[in-house]
Amino acid sequence: MYVIVIGGGKVGYFLSRDLLERGEEVTLVEKDPARAQWLESQLGSIVMTGDGDEMAFLKTTGIDRADAVLAVTGDDEDNLVALQLAKREFNVPLTIARVNNPANVEIFKALGVDEAVSATEILLNALETKVIREEIRS
Repeated sequence: MYVIVIGGGKVGYFLSRDLLERGEEVTLVEKDPARAQWLESQLGSIVMTGDGDEMAFLKTTGIDRADAVLAVTGDDEDNLVALQLAKREFNVPLTIARVNNPANVEIFKALGVDEAVSATEILLNALETKVIREEIRS
């Protein structure tokens, strides 16, 4: 499986590292040259320096053969634009977004993103599940 990860922060770094360890083909896109250089020192030549929400740059990543694109930057708008381009212009079968503002989850889905993941929602659900379990035990 060929996966493009857009955003080389902590989430993008660990995600790319784990995908590589599982034997997947990965390209990690990071727009900050200094961060990209550090990522390359850790992960090897899978890192490309550029803006993941620019169509001309995305063409250079081999996106036309990607099985999935995951946008995990800290900016919801950048993630949405990148994934809309992946889906609409390059027909990528699977698009997954990290959504920082939980209010944006439904917007992402309505605009064609296959999966929108909010860490805030996941943590709240885990908390609620734990509280419910504790109340049942009491």
